[in-house]
Amino acid sequence: MRMIIAAALVLGAVQVQSAAAAGETVTCTPVSEEQVAKLFDRWNGSLATLSPDEVAKNYSEDSVLLATLSNKPRLTQEERIDYFKHFLANEPKGHIDSRDIKTGCNWAVDTGTYTFAMKDGSKVPARYTYTYEFKDGNWLITSHHSSMMPEKAAAH
Repeated sequence: MRMIIAAALVLGAVQVQSAAAAGETVTCTPVSEEQVAKLFDRWNGSLATLSPDEVAKNYSEDSVLLATLSNKPRLTQEERIDYFKHFLANEPKGHIDSRDIKTGCNWAVDTGTYTFAMKDGSKVPARYTYTYEFKDGNWLITSHHSSMMPEKAAAH
């Protein structure tokens, strides 16, 4: 997990350095941990619409979705919409259990654990990483990895 965060941190730094090396001016959009937490709330709220298109609006066009209930990486908006058609049939409601947020120049990483309550009463505990980038005046998900917990909660 630390390697993923470190890679995201390095990637953010490389993007800024690349822009500076190209002679571009980079304007950093400030973002607080509270604002990043609200990005999850925005995403979670879009689940409640039960519209795959609304959920997909949270993702950048080149985003990678490694979804909780699918083995297939979703690399296009069409693939993400297809995943959410099936996922939303369960009427999921996400709840953050724990999180760690890191921010930088036009990027943020939100990593932690969450639980989805499904309409049938089942619960799906999972771990997640969302990376965000400020693009065209909006914070968008650039990668989203979610996987079910490998151990039962009582297995410690």
